[in-house]
Amino acid sequence: MTDVTDRAGPADADAIRRRAEALGPWFHNMDLCGVRTAPEHFLGDYPAVKWRSFADALPADLDGRSVLDIGCNAGFYAIEMKRRGAAHVLGIDSDPRYLGQARFAAEVLGLRDIEFRELSVYDVARLGRRFDLVLFMGVLYHLRHPLLALDLIHEHVAGDLLVFQSMQRGSPEIEPVAENYPFAETAPFDRPGYPRLHFIERRYADDHTNWWVPNRACAEAMLRSAGFEILANPEQEVFVCRRGPRPPGDLAAYPARGPG
Repeated sequence: MTDVTDRAGPADADAIRRRAEALGPWFHNMDLCGVRTAPEHFLGDYPAVKWRSFADALPADLDGRSVLDIGCNAGFYAIEMKRRGAAHVLGIDSDPRYLGQARFAAEVLGLRDIEFRELSVYDVARLGRRFDLVLFMGVLYHLRHPLLALDLIHEHVAGDLLVFQSMQRGSPEIEPVAENYPFAETAPFDRPGYPRLHFIERRYADDHTNWWVPNRACAEAMLRSAGFEILANPEQEVFVCRRGPRPPGDLAAYPARGPG
């Protein structure tokens, strides 16, 4: 594993800054040898500030393990996994601009053996393999078909652990839900802690790709419904899960696409 910690000299820093600006705008505010990619980020030191809140919940040593980062953006988490010694790290994203940023960041930091591919979460079956650790961070609310995405991850690429994060809105309460309700009972749907997935018809935060935003109860329920056991909730939006069996009577539908 190679990790570059030395700061670039003035000439190198200027070259990095020019290239980073040409690849912008960046959503990941990354430190590339002293050059910040998004110094005016509205969330500040993001995603590093998020990472610090749950980093201890993941194995410190990933030696020999494989990692898939779905929706890798500029590669922040893929890079952190490689820094922990993962043998194979693959980042996928459907946006080629983000992938260009990720490849540049990895190159600057001396981590050229991270692989990046243009691929949608709906097409993960094409990878034809499972990974020891799958990261699914900040993607769910950008999808028109979020539960399908979780089903596909479970069916095709999750081998053991899943780290899931989604923006949440609504109540943080968890409403105890019965196994079944009679047709005439509607009261549970009015309680703040009942699982809810809020639909955004137009835009939220000036982003037309924000489609569905769960409350906390819904995020947990969707993970369980897709066959993931929640092991830890180290940060409000972050869940560390283990792949388990699908719930009995599961009738999930997903595209019949194999490797390719």
